[in-house]
Amino acid sequence: MKRITPLALAGLLPILMAGCTLAPKYVRPEAPVPADWSAHAVNADDLAATAADTAAAAPKAVLLSLAEFLPDERLLELIDLALANNRDLQIAALNMERARELYHVRRNELLPSVGAAAYGSRQHDPAEVSSSGAAVTYEYYNVDVGIISWELDLFGRVRSLKNAGLEQYLSTAEARRAVHLSLQSRVAAAWLALASDQDFRALADSTLVSQEADYTMMARRSAVGLGSEIDLTRAKSRVEAARDAAARARLSVAQDRNLLDFLAGTPVPEHLLPQGWDSIQVPREISAGLSSEVLLSRPDVMAAEHQLRAAYANMGAARAAFFPRISLTSLLGTASNALSGLFTAGSKSWTFAGAATMPIFDARTIAASKATTADRDLVLAQYEKSIQTAFRETCDALAVQTTIDERLAAQQAWATAAAETYRLALRRYDTGLDSYLSVLDAQRSLFAVQQGVIATRLSKYANLVNLYAILGGGGA
Repeated sequence: MKRITPLALAGLLPILMAGCTLAPKYVRPEAPVPADWSAHAVNADDLAATAADTAAAAPKAVLLSLAEFLPDERLLELIDLALANNRDLQIAALNMERARELYHVRRNELLPSVGAAAYGSRQHDPAEVSSSGAAVTYEYYNVDVGIISWELDLFGRVRSLKNAGLEQYLSTAEARRAVHLSLQSRVAAAWLALASDQDFRALADSTLVSQEADYTMMARRSAVGLGSEIDLTRAKSRVEAARDAAARARLSVAQDRNLLDFLAGTPVPEHLLPQGWDSIQVPREISAGLSSEVLLSRPDVMAAEHQLRAAYANMGAARAAFFPRISLTSLLGTASNALSGLFTAGSKSWTFAGAATMPIFDARTIAASKATTADRDLVLAQYEKSIQTAFRETCDALAVQTTIDERLAAQQAWATAAAETYRLALRRYDTGLDSYLSVLDAQRSLFAVQQGVIATRLSKYANLVNLYAILGGGGA
């Protein structure tokens, strides 16, 4: 019969123990939210109808790709620039790399530690202490190579820790994806805000020019006795108000530029910047017929689920701590009492040692096991909360989308009516049928409504960008 050497036996053990862990079986928890969000939107009936139409048209609705959702090539190029230079994304990538290497540490603990060692000693005993009554010199030399230390993972403690490390790494990878997605949406929102603020600046500048012309006309009328001093003063106050609005508009544009430079991590080239709202291609609409299951693919929700899986694995490691831990040492080498004979025939040596420890009572092990169970329950609650948060954010964004078009149409009609009111008030003043106060009031109303149209239009598309990010779109 062929003799099984210690090293051969050690080589068989990984096959015998593969896949054994004491971790509880992971089952994805039921999402604590409704299957769809149509009942939570403002126009619930319309949204439900849209969802039904989408479901009938295709077996599974999916989000548009980023290039489809954002058709403006300048914006896509700017997003690529930000992804290459943004420091938040770089930090997230480095955190992911660190988590990956920590996982490798845990994974490699399953493998034996192989090393080599050399030892030599020379000892001289005088005749007074020597057993032979004569002075004697002892020598000993050896060289060994083999398994220095190896824990046999019979009950899955190391394997569970390895699985926990893997889930921690995957959670960090999802956190990086969340930063990636957030950066895309922040760049798009800032780019749209710049286009909107450029329109506001143009409106403020044109209003200032108009107010200065009115003041010049009023000053001429007053000089020939056709206008009152109070009308001239009121016209002057409107000039200063318009000048203040123009200055604030320039400030907003400058701050938008600064934000884009910050998000991009580098000064943004001029050709990538919008030149007012009419110069851009706006984001495309998103189907409301998506199931709430799409939220399970959101990076923050997936990161929370990986944390939950890691908690399950840690429970397995804690359970394995109640069972024996067995470790092996196995060395092959050569030994001699003379350095010259270290590698001669007959000098082969080997060592095979095993050690086992069995916990009988350790209150710390019991407490640690209970702590991992509490950790699992805590992470489960956090996972469910992340889903509920995602659902609420989606419902809020959909509520905006189902009302914003109506608001925008009303404000545009209001702006048209305000412009006509201002025109009529100016005609009545010119013909002496009304005071200049009516002109100022109509002018203030027109300016405010025009600002409202710009702000509401931005709100519509900024919310659309936010909804796209909330649903987990944008790629990785």
